[in-house]
Amino acid sequence: CHQTVCLLARFLESNGILTVVIGSAMDIVEHCGAPRYLHNDFPLGNPCGVPFDAQMQLEIMRLGLQLLEKADKGGSIERSPFHWKDDLWRADYAAVDDSNAEELRLRGARRRQQQIDDKAAGNSRASMISDA
Repeated sequence: CHQTVCLLARFLESNGILTVVIGSAMDIVEHCGAPRYLHNDFPLGNPCGVPFDAQMQLEIMRLGLQLLEKADKGGSIERSPFHWKDDLWRADYAAVDDSNAEELRLRGARRRQQQIDDKAAGNSRASMISDA
């Protein structure tokens, strides 16, 4: 998703429309070259803050608009001063251990089989599969 947003932002910028990407995946955004990027060190899927924290969300939007006003060149990156309500999400993010290794192996095998099936059916892109 971050890649698509960055590519769209670059397209819009090339057509004279200024953009700011607000997100949580610094490595992807740096690689894709978003024109302006406001980074929040939050769990993926929460780029504008803690759910239901309207004050934080408004402030993040304000920071994004300020970045739009002041950044006069592409590749401008700023970090917001906000922190997630706790850091417990970090322990689970991309964790592989004895408790989930077999489940992840099976999910990978299902995904590879889905890609083989999609290719055999003539699909140019593999479909999404559920986590179930």
